[in-house]
Amino acid sequence: MTNVVHVDDAQARITETIKLHPIVLFMKGSPSHPQCGFSAAVVQTLAHYGVPFHAVDVLADPPVRQAIKTFSDWPTIPQLYRRRRFHRRLRHRLGNAQDG
Repeated sequence: MTNVVHVDDAQARITETIKLHPIVLFMKGSPSHPQCGFSAAVVQTLAHYGVPFHAVDVLADPPVRQAIKTFSDWPTIPQLYRRRRFHRRLRHRLGNAQDG
């Protein structure tokens, strides 16, 4: 039962984070030290366009790592939220941005 409470707490933190920041990136690692190639690519793209964002390192918070997948009903990380909306097609959009 404590795991359920812990996940609920993580989902509440996710909700609050998304409400507080216009753009949130749930990623593996930090913007200065990404821990996966795709997280690094998203950070690089946002930086290239001068987009300010709030990053959440899911590796540092295992309950958030699991809860974000349930919250979005999407199995992979990174996840980008803009104005409280999850952008599911991030890989496709990122590819288009890099292609020019």
